[in-house]
Amino acid sequence: MSEERLLERFVRLCEIPSVTGEERALTDALAAELAALGIASREDDAAGPARAGAGNLIAQVPPAGDPEEAEWVAFFAHVDTVPHSEPIAVVDDDGVFRSAGPTILGADNKAAVTVVMELGAKLAAVPAPVGLEMVFTVAEEQGLRGAAALDVESLRSGYGFVMDHATAIGEVIVGAPTYKKLIAEFRGVESHAGMRPEDGRSAIGAATAAVATMDLGRLDPDTTANIGVIDGGTAPNVVAGRCHVEGEARALDAGRAEAVAQSMVDAFSWAAGEAGVDVDVLVETYFRGYRIKPGSRPLAIAKAALSSCGIDPVEITTGGGSDANALRSAGFDALLLANGTWDNHTADEWVSADALRQMLAVCEAIVSEAGRG
Repeated sequence: MSEERLLERFVRLCEIPSVTGEERALTDALAAELAALGIASREDDAAGPARAGAGNLIAQVPPAGDPEEAEWVAFFAHVDTVPHSEPIAVVDDDGVFRSAGPTILGADNKAAVTVVMELGAKLAAVPAPVGLEMVFTVAEEQGLRGAAALDVESLRSGYGFVMDHATAIGEVIVGAPTYKKLIAEFRGVESHAGMRPEDGRSAIGAATAAVATMDLGRLDPDTTANIGVIDGGTAPNVVAGRCHVEGEARALDAGRAEAVAQSMVDAFSWAAGEAGVDVDVLVETYFRGYRIKPGSRPLAIAKAALSSCGIDPVEITTGGGSDANALRSAGFDALLLANGTWDNHTADEWVSADALRQMLAVCEAIVSEAGRG
């Protein structure tokens, strides 16, 4: 039965290691499963630019009618996971899937990978009026690099759905932030902290002074800033000659993200000057934000599909990024949807069998709604 196949596939895929940069085993497994279903697939050349273990895997299931005349719809899921120290073993705790050990489950994003594969299997057996494109991306967890390297012009679909928001199914994400990453390298002068502290200039002191002046946390409903890494010095009895700092700024408004990032750069520069140390600051835009327009076709389809499944659609904005950011930056009309997974990136990660079934039902309803024209 398809339900048994769905749950069995989820467990099997979670237990295949696919940390970012090491996606080859899972990508090959998916390609083999697709071939067994009679679905042709191709791997693009994103592995190099994405610094991934494989390229993005793209598969197509033709519609019931003329492929050239039919509408096509795409579903996206990323195959990579965050790092984990031990092999993943999945346990079924009365209909809730968890990791058996102190590691992630991998439901981010293998819950979606599983559902998209099952959707493909169903449509390969009984074609729909619309064509289906399945896109399994790599290196999402480290800067959306696989989706950023995807040639969206090679897709037949004009729009698609990214099943990668870890909240209750029914939430439709209509806004996501621009993300700026900051890296500051402070260079001071080392000296003996007990005998000649006045001869030194502390890189750590400058870095912490900079951070102390920053507005961090939630700055307003749509804006956040954080310092997440401070690393420096060599020993307690040495005035620190170096300090490495990493932080970020996020905002739904790109200009606001730029302004917050610049204020953090200014704080680094000011503190370095006050302490008499040098600092180099790198600011990188990891991904750009977006807002979905009310008349969006995928938005209308998703809301109708959710309603047809008895789920009230709820439009929200998010502070996180996803492949939808990279796809929309490339001009592809992607919509991010919640997938019913919880506590991602932690050893407490879980997803229920009911959520997997519900996600599949929503995807099938999306295909049906798209076929209505």
